[in-house]
Amino acid sequence: MVPESELTTGVLLFIPYRALEDRIFAALAEAGFDDFTPAQARVMQRVGPHGTRLTELAAQAQITKQTAGFLVDQLEKSGYVRRVPDPTDRRARLVRGAEKAWAAKRVADAVVAEVEQEWETHLGKRRMKQLREALTLLREITDPWA
Repeated sequence: MVPESELTTGVLLFIPYRALEDRIFAALAEAGFDDFTPAQARVMQRVGPHGTRLTELAAQAQITKQTAGFLVDQLEKSGYVRRVPDPTDRRARLVRGAEKAWAAKRVADAVVAEVEQEWETHLGKRRMKQLREALTLLREITDPWA
């Protein structure tokens, strides 16, 4: 095991994220949403409320357009998303979340709220606020979609 002092900041950020993700997937499976993969979820969570173009999904998920298309095809077959015409461009299509995706999101959101409450209880309100503020500042230089 690597001594804590040797863990990079990136790893220290990843560990709680992975724990959160594991809890979300467990709760989703328990609620009957066990028919998608983590790769599909990473695409699905990037679908905006009014739909998102496949090229944008691919860029945000950092995968090829072909891979994004394959994952969206699978999500569409499972009833999580649907493709609709883009009202701003007749040649383009948008990927939109279907009711099944929104139902899964409600389950995931509840888990996120629960875990964040646990973190706040562990860290204290002041440290949790500082953590969120620091991560929000880092987002300014790390998130091209911010």
